[in-house]
Amino acid sequence: MSISKILNSLEKSWERDDILLNIKNGSRTDEIVNEFLAKNERQIKELNSLLRPEDIDLLNQVEQLSNCESKLINEIKNLNYLENHENHQMINQKKIVPSNRVSFNKISSFMINWSNKFVIITLLTISAIALSKQAWA
Repeated sequence: MSISKILNSLEKSWERDDILLNIKNGSRTDEIVNEFLAKNERQIKELNSLLRPEDIDLLNQVEQLSNCESKLINEIKNLNYLENHENHQMINQKKIVPSNRVSFNKISSFMINWSNKFVIITLLTISAIALSKQAWA
């Protein structure tokens, strides 16, 4: 069998959607790889016998590319986590600031309402006392 036929066959066995589904269902990556190796042992051995030194160099480069992509995904996840964490902190700070404003607004509205009521009640009391003094006089 030729290398291209073996690679096509192995590619069909390694359906990314199926692998992702297995991962979502809780399968560990080691289990997935071992299962793939067990199912395709004959083809993998035949592929290894057909590989030339140049092909092995290419496989090493593909492995490095996969590692690089993995690191990139990890960095993107970490950046996303940091941005979410920073956004969460900003939201928490924004929540704190309005509550301080609200309490300040509550105090000021309390003072305005009660000072106005106090002045009106005081004026009414003075007027009532003055009127009662005039009535008794």
